[in-house]
Amino acid sequence: MIRTSHDRNELAGLLRRDPHLHAYELGDLDDFYWPYTTWYRRDDAVALLYQGGPTPVLLALHRSPAVLTELLTGLLPLLPRHFEAHLSPGGAAVLAREYPVRSRGAHLKMALTDPDRLARVAPGGEVLTEADVPELTAFYRAAYPGNWFDPRMVETGHYVGMRRGGELVAVAGVHVWSPRYRVGALGNVATAPAYRGQGLASTVVATLCRRLLETVDTVALNVVAENTAAYKLYDRLGFTPVAEYTEYVVGERAPAPGADDRPL
Repeated sequence: MIRTSHDRNELAGLLRRDPHLHAYELGDLDDFYWPYTTWYRRDDAVALLYQGGPTPVLLALHRSPAVLTELLTGLLPLLPRHFEAHLSPGGAAVLAREYPVRSRGAHLKMALTDPDRLARVAPGGEVLTEADVPELTAFYRAAYPGNWFDPRMVETGHYVGMRRGGELVAVAGVHVWSPRYRVGALGNVATAPAYRGQGLASTVVATLCRRLLETVDTVALNVVAENTAAYKLYDRLGFTPVAEYTEYVVGERAPAPGADDRPL
């Protein structure tokens, strides 16, 4: 049976059983994100519906396809009409029973398992602040269009940028950071096209990871499986693949048999 949970200690205990797989969910327990979350449980399996952005995002991750199937089957009547989903293998087939489901591609979850490799890269860059948000927003618009950037995250002090001639040309940041739950997830790592191939991304990522390790035990990230360049960069810095998942766009519920199937 599916039930909602509002007990952060209970949820943290379950998620910490596999912190590399659930790094984002652990981070979302923090006060910064908690108001935008709805949590569901079926036995020891946990799903999160995050509603802090323009479109709700469902995170339903489990290493057992059978357990994931049971979890998502129970969730079907509770989900919104349109959302995005991060699902472990096997999850999309369950949602497809009642929704149109479109894949946005296979991804890997990676975790920093060999932090000693960070020492191979000299520190560099500067910590960005709220005053840099307008420039940072413009930078992402040009260098990383379509990324998910919450300007509030700059307030964490965990956005590192490199400049050339006073211009921002490389950035590494976080999607979640929680010293309370000892977890950080990298995000919004990008280099301006004209400056790629110069090692700037390695510098800002390594610098950021060293900062994060002062307050967290788990540093993780998501990367598109086909992004070989990014994978090699993270591998060099000590990250290891820990799980596969796929991102989906999940649309309106499919009409019941015999119902009016005209477009909405």
